[in-house]
Amino acid sequence: MGYRVVDTETVEPVSDRPCELRRVGSEAGLETVALNRFRAVPGEQVPLTYHYHTEQEEAFYVLSGTLFVETLDGTFEVPTDGLFVADPESPHRAYNPEDASEPVELLALGSPAVSGDAERYEPDEE
Repeated sequence: MGYRVVDTETVEPVSDRPCELRRVGSEAGLETVALNRFRAVPGEQVPLTYHYHTEQEEAFYVLSGTLFVETLDGTFEVPTDGLFVADPESPHRAYNPEDASEPVELLALGSPAVSGDAERYEPDEE
């Protein structure tokens, strides 16, 4: 058996991202689920450019603020305690707009925890 409590504030943020990213899943020893904590101030993207995952299902649970997610079906506004889900092969771009009045904080969950399956999506190429 294995149990642990992880204080996400003690996990070092990942550098070179457009917003604060803490990879709490790897810190907790998770191997089959990716779990990341994000904080984006107004004008920041969460976490990548417009992209899709080839294998991974991805879910964003909003802890505070409002998350905006651009998709091929339009832009979704996800409020506090809301959940946004993207299936594999479904392009999306999550962000906190420039005119937002507060940061947005969220947990992102992905399964399976595969690295390198995020592909850049170029809307103009369709």
